[in-house]
Amino acid sequence: MTSVNVPSSGSAKAGLRRADGSPVRVLVVDDEATLSELVSMALRMEGWDIRTAADGTEAVRVAREFRPDAVVLDVMLPDMSGLEVLRRLRSEVPNLPVLFLTAKDAVEDRIAGLTAGGDDYVTKPFSLEEVALRLRALLRRAGGVAGPSGSTLVVGDLTLDEDSREVHRGGDLVPLTATEFELLRYLMRNPKRVLSKAQILDRVWSYDFGGQANIVELYISYLRKKIDADREPMIHTMRGAGYVLKPAG
Repeated sequence: MTSVNVPSSGSAKAGLRRADGSPVRVLVVDDEATLSELVSMALRMEGWDIRTAADGTEAVRVAREFRPDAVVLDVMLPDMSGLEVLRRLRSEVPNLPVLFLTAKDAVEDRIAGLTAGGDDYVTKPFSLEEVALRLRALLRRAGGVAGPSGSTLVVGDLTLDEDSREVHRGGDLVPLTATEFELLRYLMRNPKRVLSKAQILDRVWSYDFGGQANIVELYISYLRKKIDADREPMIHTMRGAGYVLKPAG
């Protein structure tokens, strides 16, 4: 697999937790070690407790010991299909939320996974942020977890509601495209922290995104026109390092 740039782990942020206040538990099942570690790292940044398994047999064993609140499950495993793993997991925990990972062109896998009872899927290559987003939605839907107060990010006079996907600055609604929203969310989750183009590509686009880093420059310019237009700027360029979002003033 080609080398990838990953965000530094930093400190875990406040996020969804179990009803008893303990961290949400997620089992990541994929035989591709690099991908498994990338997904695990992204989910640990949510403040969650993560375990991994490299095949179906190990996944069933770890699930029995770990008792996860959700599972990220690759459809293609070396010893059995992800559908069989799902069947075995659901035989013991009927309502266990499962997010399938599928190949981009494997439409039949996605249909089979959802028909077999999978709750959702993402296709490879995917954004790590998308995996976390979909898992948060599945966990909320399943119940038994408590979210951060309001699930709203606030930096200065800029607010972002993760549920309604609405953004306001100084009380004014700021309409954003889906990609602009994900980019702003990543910046707002890391206020006053310089984020490199490589980190932004990894988190907002895809773990093996094939484009050039100038797409980050392009979308930063889009955001600036909407967030900073006629206002004191919040998005700043750190030459040779990346970008940082911080309160105006």
